[in-house]
Amino acid sequence: MAVSLSPPKLVLLAVQLAVDADIHGLAFLAARHGAVLRKDLLLRILLTYLPETIQSSNYVGLIEELETEDAEPRTADAPDIDLSAVEKLTEEEATRKLRKLRLLPLTFEDAPIETTEDPTTLFLLRRSYKVDEETGLLDELPDLLVPFLDHSPCIRTLMVSTILPLLRRNFEYHPHDPVPHTLSSFQQLPDRVAVNLLLSQTGVRDDDLAHVGRDLRGMIGPWLFNEKRWPGRKRSQDDPDEPNPASEGADEGPCPGWEQVLEWLTAKASKNWRVAVSAIEQWEGPGDVDLGGWGAMWLSDEEQEHLEHTYARAALASAYLIPEASVEALEGAHKIVAKIASMIDQDTDARDSITSLQAVVVDLPSLAEHGIAELAYPKNATYMRNSLLDIANPLTTPTKSATDLLQALVLSAFLLARGGSSCAVRRAGELALLHDEREQKAEALKLIHTISNNGPKTDDKFWIRARNEILWLRDWGAENNTPSSPEPVGKGVFGQLKREFLEVEILKALLANTRYTLARNIYEDSPEQPISRKMLQDTIIAAAMTAYENASNPNRTRGGLKKCNDIVKALPKTLEKSMAATQRIEALLRATHALSEYRLVLKQGEPFTPVVLRVRSDPISVIGKILEQNPKSYTRITDLLDVGANMVQAGLTVPNKSLTAEQEPAELLRAERRITAMCIDAALIEDDFETAYSFVVSRLSAIPTPTTTTTSTSSVTAAVTVPRHSAVVVADDYSWKAALQAGKYRRTAYTIRPTHLGTASGNPEIRHLEQRIECLATALRIAPAATLQEILNAYRRTEEELDSAIQAEAQEEDAWDQAGDSMILPGMPGTFNNSNPSLARPVVMGGGVARGQQQQHHHGQSSSSSRGEKQQQAEEAAPMSLFDLSRASVLSAQRNLTALASLQQLGRSTTTTTTTTTPAKQTAKQPAGGGGWGVGGGGAQAQAQAQAQAMARIGSAGSASGGSGGEDGQQGEQQKRMRKRDQLREAAMGTLVSGVGWLINAPPPSSP
Repeated sequence: MAVSLSPPKLVLLAVQLAVDADIHGLAFLAARHGAVLRKDLLLRILLTYLPETIQSSNYVGLIEELETEDAEPRTADAPDIDLSAVEKLTEEEATRKLRKLRLLPLTFEDAPIETTEDPTTLFLLRRSYKVDEETGLLDELPDLLVPFLDHSPCIRTLMVSTILPLLRRNFEYHPHDPVPHTLSSFQQLPDRVAVNLLLSQTGVRDDDLAHVGRDLRGMIGPWLFNEKRWPGRKRSQDDPDEPNPASEGADEGPCPGWEQVLEWLTAKASKNWRVAVSAIEQWEGPGDVDLGGWGAMWLSDEEQEHLEHTYARAALASAYLIPEASVEALEGAHKIVAKIASMIDQDTDARDSITSLQAVVVDLPSLAEHGIAELAYPKNATYMRNSLLDIANPLTTPTKSATDLLQALVLSAFLLARGGSSCAVRRAGELALLHDEREQKAEALKLIHTISNNGPKTDDKFWIRARNEILWLRDWGAENNTPSSPEPVGKGVFGQLKREFLEVEILKALLANTRYTLARNIYEDSPEQPISRKMLQDTIIAAAMTAYENASNPNRTRGGLKKCNDIVKALPKTLEKSMAATQRIEALLRATHALSEYRLVLKQGEPFTPVVLRVRSDPISVIGKILEQNPKSYTRITDLLDVGANMVQAGLTVPNKSLTAEQEPAELLRAERRITAMCIDAALIEDDFETAYSFVVSRLSAIPTPTTTTTSTSSVTAAVTVPRHSAVVVADDYSWKAALQAGKYRRTAYTIRPTHLGTASGNPEIRHLEQRIECLATALRIAPAATLQEILNAYRRTEEELDSAIQAEAQEEDAWDQAGDSMILPGMPGTFNNSNPSLARPVVMGGGVARGQQQQHHHGQSSSSSRGEKQQQAEEAAPMSLFDLSRASVLSAQRNLTALASLQQLGRSTTTTTTTTTPAKQTAKQPAGGGGWGVGGGGAQAQAQAQAQAMARIGSAGSASGGSGGEDGQQGEQQKRMRKRDQLREAAMGTLVSGVGWLINAPPPSSP
């Protein structure tokens, strides 16, 4: 440039070149006229007029030249500078324009004190703020400042602690959501607010979890390297006696921004634990910083120690704050423990043992010996809820005891969660520190119950491991599973529970899952004997009854009943067959299994389940339901009686379900009689009178007559003495009522006919009435005295009906015989005129009463009223027809004729005494009921009297025949034969009647 310019024009020309961004010309001009364009003036011109949009790399060289004060231009050739803007100006005009220039000062309000004498540093700082404010080109600042990082510490501080975090936040890490602040305004923000802005997008999306550590390393780490972040540093330097802020609470820490980072970390742990776990896992702490290659910066030892110490505390607090109890969350908590253990430089072996949670669980460590005892106090439980970051919190202080305790809690929570009992770390801490036995018991039962329901049925290794883990949860390995040692209070989450309690619950789980061999090996065959014998027996019985109550099928070969049966037999040395409890369970199983053979519904729509039998206050009533719902089931009375006996032996019929040896005989007899009565009632309901009658005569007739009776105002109860146990008195209101109902039953068209008659009457009505009388007689014999009037009334009515039926039958037979006799021609061989069929009619017996005598008596009354005395004598003197004789012989042969062999001998010995006995005396010698349908009389004496009367009649007939003379020889001989034959028949029949009648206390037949 050949033309020389005045200083005003040079300044105006420099301004024009700055406005035109002609950096090359400006540099040439500055080099040629350095005396006029001084460095501070030229920097002010650049600061004021150089466009902010120009790239920093275009003019940073000029700044470097000015800094080095290099007078020689970098290019040899002079640039073509346009002088038109100033060459036409006069000196006055140039001076006037120069005065009007408003160049920005290099200094500014918040400029660092050490930069007041450094125009280059001031320019760079102001230029950085101006570029960001005017254009927002924050990414241009590194090109401007990096070349000058070593020029001034404040430039490096600005670049590393402010521009770099903000640049990464807005342009590199989260450009989709930049921070809406300029560089200057961001610097003016409070530290806590600035930290929240930097971390506002960290871990928000699941895809960003892998970059949480990057954000902390690239933004928070550099951001801390600014003395403005440490307001306590200057105070401590100015006043050495002032307390160290690092020793104060978290709210008054030396670095509020860092405290906000810790709070952000713990907040994420409680809301989104994956972010906190990722942060701690990916970031090595405040010493792990990414400065972008822009040199290195350091903090003081105290500051660095404070950062690491508080970071470790926040990490431990984050582990306590993880709210989820999932296996994944607890694995994350374990990673935190491992990371903090490595940060505080613990033993290498200890760090290796917690690097993998699965590896630790396989070989559970003994943690209670490592200083945990000094922290396991209830007062420390409050620190898990509040003040986790407090410096006085012993649970989050980064010490070996605190990390061991946290490791034990994480392992405990993991074992609980894996077993199916959801438990977070804080919950595990409360269980261990509060020492609440009830809470621990509930958690232990929940864990064992879940394992029992979800565990495999065939894997013994699983159950061995589960048992070891449950026992470890009690003491954290302090006892080393030695049951023989004295039992101290454990420090684990189940520390307040006795070891035997846990063993009992584990045994129940083993039995419930059919691990019988394993249970026998551990609890019966093992020399250690973890459970006492008495407790072991009670546990087996309880497990068996639990299986029984959970059963849905009453068949003992399936489901819950099969399991109950197997449990009882699982430990034979402990629960022997001879034990009363074993026998009760066996009886219960037999009774329940027997019910499976019937259709049984106790409630509509609900099938019968075994547990109903145990909880039912009156289990015998179930048999009544069976009889109602299963037709003809009463025919299986023997099976039903066995069911009732098993119910009694199982203790179901007593209020407390505990049957004593003194109670058993009476309960057995009471159940037997009640079930028999139920079967009789069921048979009557189904119109099966024959079966009901057979039950009465075969099962109720054997009941002895009560020697004592008791009555009350509310009910009438018979006190019946048990035959096998004469000292036992059983209240029986069922037997006599059942017999009474059978005696009141009347035949209908639906009544089931008998399959055979035996020796009973062929007339069904007479046979039925006789059976009813016998049932009523049984009721009279076993009923209490207060109820006899009702039974006697029924008895009298039935007897009247029987008398009427017998008379009607006799009349029908007479009419039939007369009709037959009138049809037979006179003189036909083998027949006799005016034969009396009543002589050949058999004697009918029933209900313990001699029917023959009454039958003859009623027939005699009928004949005498319808015929004259002469006809009656003719009929009595007439011989028997062959037909009548045959019929009488056959009927007599069907009875017991063994007494005939002794008739002659008996007749000789008793002829003399019987012939002198008058009928009145014979009547007087009969028992109390001998004149009618008596009950309970006669016996052997009645039989002897009947036999004596028969032989007397035979003897008198013989003597009369011998002395009859010869008034009418042929007719007398015929009458002699007839009388001897008739008397022989009557004697035989009377003997047979008395031979049977004495069994039922019937009176002997009287002589004709």
